[in-house]
Order: sequence, then structure tokens, then C-alpha cells
Amino acid sequence: MQNRITKLFNIQYPIVQGGMIWVSGWKLASAVSNAGGLGLIGAGSMYPEVLREHIQKCKKATDKPFGVNVPMLYPDIEKIMDIIVEEGVKIVFTSAGNPKTWTSFLKEKGITVAHVVSSVKFALKAEAAGVDAVVCEGFEAGGHNGREETTTFTLIPMVKEQVKIPVIAAGGIGSGRGMLAAMVLGADGVQIGSRFAATVESSAHDNFKKTIVDVKDGGTHLTLKELAPVRLVKNKFYQEIQELYQQGPSVEQLKELLGRARAKRGMFEGNLDDGELEIGQVAGLIHEIKPAKEVLEAIVEEYQQVKKEQLF
Repeated sequence: MQNRITKLFNIQYPIVQGGMIWVSGWKLASAVSNAGGLGLIGAGSMYPEVLREHIQKCKKATDKPFGVNVPMLYPDIEKIMDIIVEEGVKIVFTSAGNPKTWTSFLKEKGITVAHVVSSVKFALKAEAAGVDAVVCEGFEAGGHNGREETTTFTLIPMVKEQVKIPVIAAGGIGSGRGMLAAMVLGADGVQIGSRFAATVESSAHDNFKKTIVDVKDGGTHLTLKELAPVRLVKNKFYQEIQELYQQGPSVEQLKELLGRARAKRGMFEGNLDDGELEIGQVAGLIHEIKPAKEVLEAIVEEYQQVKKEQLF
């Protein structure tokens, strides 16, 4: 399965584990990297020194390449970037911000950079900023998302038509069939989040993992677009958001309802009523919690089997 993405990251399979807040610690990242994919530590929910600890533990747990996902809205981003450089991390995925801000800084340090985008316009900006690859995320994805509501199925070929750098498909992919569909549409690799959230090594609370397995189609919704669009499980907190929307709320009222540490409460501490539970639409296809290695191997096996059957 060697292609532009496996060569870029020096990995066996063109499969990236999404760097998700409260879910993607060193255990998950190292497990995915050891299985032949690219594991990512999600820095968005970590204080700088906590990130350093996760990087150091990840280095001990795998001798394979791994990376760090950095949301550029992070308040202490300078400290985060310094730690990444100091600890010798070779791969960084940036998201939620302008790729021009940090790409040249990272590239000068010999770091490979990928940037997450939700539209053709932002893919072109990322390419112009000098990133090595773009992650094109359709609105099926869990967590923070594009406002455009462009699906992965339409986004991938549109971006592929416009950029020369490798394209990684994300959003709604949790199986070998999904991976093959993305590749047929022009993706060079896939980024998978939700499926790896429901693994043994995921740092998510067991309550949240069980919720992922229970989600059916229609069980999530993209909301809070006035703040930062986020796909959530329809729990009690989600219902409170919908009730507030009936009143035509101001941005301040929405912020007040959201409060602080809402995602931590739900995904990390397991409060299924009042927590923010971020997961993708593909949760409807996730039926069990398994080790990350088994998940990755099953995706690769199904991909190769279906590819053979369809004679692609």
C-alpha cells in the first residue's frame, strides 16, 4: 500500500488516527503507529507540560513515526510548538486556524506539516502556505467542523482537482469500504477519528465509549455554528442548546450555556447528561470497543478484500 502518504510519513498504511481532544493520548497514538498507521497525540486538551509527558511516553512505546495535532486556537500555542521542537517530534497536523502562522516555523525545523481544511479555498491557502499535505474533512466528522456542511464525498474530488500536494480524506470513514471509497475519489490516505475513539487505548471515559457504540444514524448533529461548529451526540446538553435556539439567543448566551470544560466533562469524565459528547456520523457503524491494532488490521483487510472484489 505504498503511496505518497506512506512515503511522506514513512508508515506502512496510508491511515492516520485523528488527533482528538480528550481521546488521543500516547497510548492510542503509539498503538496505531505500532500497527502500521500514523498515530497522533491530540494536544488540544493538554497543558504544555502534559503534552511533553505524552510525547516522551509515546517515544518509549513506539519506534515508529507519530505526530501531534495542534488546534491553532490553543491559547498557549507558542509553548506547545516549542515543546514539539524540543522533543524532536517530526510530524505536526495543524487545524482551526491560518496555516501561514506556523508552517514555515515548523518546516524550518525539518518537521512535516499537514493542515486540516473543510473547503477548496482553505486547501489552496494551505498549499500556498507550504504544507506537505492537507486533511480534507467533510461535515460528517465528529468534533469541530467546517461551516460549509460540504460532505466528504464531494469535498475530496473538488480539492483533488485543485491542489498538487497529497490529500488525506476525513469525515465519515471508519471501515475498509469507506477507505476504498475515499481513495477512489482521489484521496491519497485517510484520517480516522471516531472509530479509534472507541478503542481500548483511547483515553475517553468508558461511558463515552459505550455511548459511541450505542449511537444510531441521526444520533448526532452539527450545532453551535455561531461559536465554532461542533458535531455532538443528542444528549441532555444538546437538547438544552436546541431549547435555547428557540429563543433566538445571542452569541454571549450560547457561550454562557457552553461554559468551560464541557467536552472534558463528557468525553473524559463520562458525564453523559451535561457533557459535550463529540463524535462523527460514522458512530452508527461502530458496534464494539476493540484494541486499536485490531481496528486498523480490520480496516486494511476489508480495504484489500473489497478492492480485489471490485477489481479496482
